[in-house]
Amino acid sequence: MKQVMVVRTDLKMGKGKIAAQCCHASLGSYKNCDKEKIKKWENEAYAKVVLKVPCVEKLFELKQAAIANNIANYLVTDAGRTQIPASSVTVLGLGPDEDEILDKLTGDLKLL
Repeated sequence: MKQVMVVRTDLKMGKGKIAAQCCHASLGSYKNCDKEKIKKWENEAYAKVVLKVPCVEKLFELKQAAIANNIANYLVTDAGRTQIPASSVTVLGLGPDEDEILDKLTGDLKLL
């Protein structure tokens, strides 16, 4: 079991901004997840992985694949108070879910 955050690299966010956006994605996806999956994940050390994509279109593709595969997800849209324009889509949170299920969607992505 793990949770995956997928970050857009074209926005050139700073490290702190990325960390904050990943936190939003993690919590949002967690809140959308099935209670049984959460319970299992909580018993397995809360594994998280942060991956990267080059553009917003790839995030939208992954979100549609997550929906089609019944994977909890959450797309973060920034308020625009600091580094990037308002309404910028920054990170997609996926899961928690089984490693094999998430790897089918994200296995070709590189670590951030």
